[in-house]
Amino acid sequence: MEMEQRLRDICRSFRIQGSYVESELIPVGNVNKTYKVTYRREEGTLKSYIVQQVNTFVFRKPEQVMHNIDLVTEHIRAKSTEGIPLHFHHTADRKTYIYADDAFWRLYNYIPSVTYNTCENTEVLQHAGEAFGRFQKNLADFNAEQLYETIPNFHNTPERLRTLFEDAEKDPLGLAGSVREELSYIRSVSSQACEMARMQREGRLPIRVTHNDTKINNVLFDRNTNRALTIIDLDTVMPGLVGHDFGDAIRFGANYVAEDSREYEKAGCSMELFSAFTRGFLSQTRDTLTADEIRTLPLSVFTLAVELASRFLDDYLLGNVYFRTEYPEHNLVRTRCQLNMARDVMKKMGEMERIIRECVQG
Repeated sequence: MEMEQRLRDICRSFRIQGSYVESELIPVGNVNKTYKVTYRREEGTLKSYIVQQVNTFVFRKPEQVMHNIDLVTEHIRAKSTEGIPLHFHHTADRKTYIYADDAFWRLYNYIPSVTYNTCENTEVLQHAGEAFGRFQKNLADFNAEQLYETIPNFHNTPERLRTLFEDAEKDPLGLAGSVREELSYIRSVSSQACEMARMQREGRLPIRVTHNDTKINNVLFDRNTNRALTIIDLDTVMPGLVGHDFGDAIRFGANYVAEDSREYEKAGCSMELFSAFTRGFLSQTRDTLTADEIRTLPLSVFTLAVELASRFLDDYLLGNVYFRTEYPEHNLVRTRCQLNMARDVMKKMGEMERIIRECVQG
């Protein structure tokens, strides 16, 4: 009853109209605590909302996170003609958050839907591509300089690699000798992996709004049609490169195996799934992306795989202090899966470029 009263008070702060009906804990996600709260409006209909307690240990500056989310979601709502955009409700003083009982809370619209953790259905993956592409299209005229960089150097590939090599040199746990092959490969491809960062520094790749967690389970789909309704989990929305979102989506969604599969030797890029996502993504973005952005989309898949491999390997060398692990070699398995993905992508670069050209031509 204590939590129920707390949820009522939070909804009152966000000016929710009607009478409280019920609430339930939604067991999704590993970071925030999420509740579905339902109200009966004056005309008798039921309307539900999502109330979230934000994990302020993970997000140390939650006001900046909500600043980014508010600007981006309101911009999308003003332009959106498809799907159901997210709407974060405001308090009377126009804040999208409140502090209650030493916790940080927010409230947004509940959207009946279905999600997929993984999917081999090309139609669903194409719709996911359309959703992330539509996100880019709707924000193409948004000035990303308005946003905070809530996680500094999140996709700074040169910095990620530099940190890995420095930690391998220090070798605090004496593990570097057992991963010489992995370190050698990452060092040998560091120039290619850092190419997008160089192009950005030279002004050849524009800074855009990026989602930074473009997994398929962050897309809500219509239960009946499998059309994408909206994109969720906007906590990592920041300035970045479009390739960061595209590359991460393919790295995760088009891999033959899960990113922590013990059968990491089977990891690689399914051209069927790559084609489906790319077709959807470019159907929305081909008129807004620059020629260099389009040209570097295949490279972005390679870059993100190498970058994430470096993060997994660095964490392994430091004793698994960042990523959640289920056994001591978990991060090493993840590393090898990403590196096999990177090797396969490099072999298929020409085919990926051909598919992208076809999608751009329509």
